[in-house]
Amino acid sequence: MSKDSEEKDVKWRTRVGGQVEGKPVVRGYPLDDLVGRVSFAEAIYLILKGELPTEREKKMMEAMLVACIDNGIGPPSVVAARTVFSGGNSLNAAVAGGVLTLGDSHGGAIEQCARIYQENFPSDVVDVKAHAKAVVEEFDRKKKRLPGYGHKLYKRDPRTMRLLELAKEYGYMGRFVEFAVAVQDELEAKSGKNLPLNVDGMIAAIISEMGLSWKTGKGIFIIGRIPGLVAHVVEEWEREKPFRRLEEGTYVYDGTPVRPVPSKPLS
Repeated sequence: MSKDSEEKDVKWRTRVGGQVEGKPVVRGYPLDDLVGRVSFAEAIYLILKGELPTEREKKMMEAMLVACIDNGIGPPSVVAARTVFSGGNSLNAAVAGGVLTLGDSHGGAIEQCARIYQENFPSDVVDVKAHAKAVVEEFDRKKKRLPGYGHKLYKRDPRTMRLLELAKEYGYMGRFVEFAVAVQDELEAKSGKNLPLNVDGMIAAIISEMGLSWKTGKGIFIIGRIPGLVAHVVEEWEREKPFRRLEEGTYVYDGTPVRPVPSKPLS
């Protein structure tokens, strides 16, 4: 078979990884050569961006993943994962159930926010604060909420504050991080409320500084959160009885009052 006919038969293509000369390859590197030589955070950076990270890129990636690993039993992903397991399902099904809750309102803000940063912040902007004010005013005029800001528990998100410290230490206090903080300040000044840059918004700014596409945002959160979901499901397995359900008194039926079924079919 000629090379041209082989090319015509190809239906799926990938630059991520495959097998070359009988060995697994990831982004051009033999996988067995990577094993034991790079950290998991370095491997994640490699598979997402296509190149191995520098030392500061590795440390920043590690910090972001750790910041995502867990935020208690309350978030929808954990509640879902533990509930699915309590129904008698396997660990993988329970973790998958948790991952399926990661959407626009839970974990999705990294993607949404990074897209705003990358598509609404031209490289020729000189006055970052003025541009932040303009963006906040535009969203306010359209009655749209800026993702990546505000938190139900924190006046200042401690994860954000730590990542901000590390961004300074590793040299990622660039235009996107500066813009993210400026938007926070403008939102709070305009509303008079606590609307902190949360961990999603902070990670969105950092991955933008790192040159990672906004399309990787939700994926980075998923990668970081899965170990926490696994831990919660294992804890549910070991500590709780099956068949979780809402406790009496915590829910109520408020629909149509009880009524008789018609004796004759409705015409």
